[in-house]
Amino acid sequence: MDGKIRQGYKSLPFYKQSEIIYDFTVEFVNRYIDKRSRTCDQMVQAARSGKQNTAEGYLQKSLKSRIQLLGVCRGSLEELLNDYLDFLRQRRLVIWDKENPKAKKVRVLVYNNYIDYKNYKIYINSPENAANAMVCLINQTNRLIDQKLRWLEQKFIEEGGFTENLFRKRLQSRKNTAVQV
Repeated sequence: MDGKIRQGYKSLPFYKQSEIIYDFTVEFVNRYIDKRSRTCDQMVQAARSGKQNTAEGYLQKSLKSRIQLLGVCRGSLEELLNDYLDFLRQRRLVIWDKENPKAKKVRVLVYNNYIDYKNYKIYINSPENAANAMVCLINQTNRLIDQKLRWLEQKFIEEGGFTENLFRKRLQSRKNTAVQV
């Protein structure tokens, strides 16, 4: 079962995308951000948190914990998104709008069956293209996480949480034991 759980979260589109975001961000800061700056560490940690909290969340038995950790993941990616936007703004680089042909080209990459970091590497050689590519991918990833969070929250409302369900099973067990006596 453990393998199924691990494969489960690794097959989630937003997990795959967060892995690309993390790998890309590590390379991005190595090229374009001063290693001594707090921003360098912050960007890498936010990207890492976006990826790792999905993994940790999906290993939780508690739906509440999964929702909380996905919320942390979402918050970390939002923080990273703002770092990329700040990078562009502070250097007076163009921030692509949704309709920009370059942005559209980046957004299509996510539909590649073999979604992989290599697909995005072509953007790393230009700071403007690199930051904008990540803005596009982070926005797409955040939308998927938002959808998953809404679904999990609805599931929690309808089915209850881990503790509630254990309590129900315990009451049922007591009831069954009482009937047998």
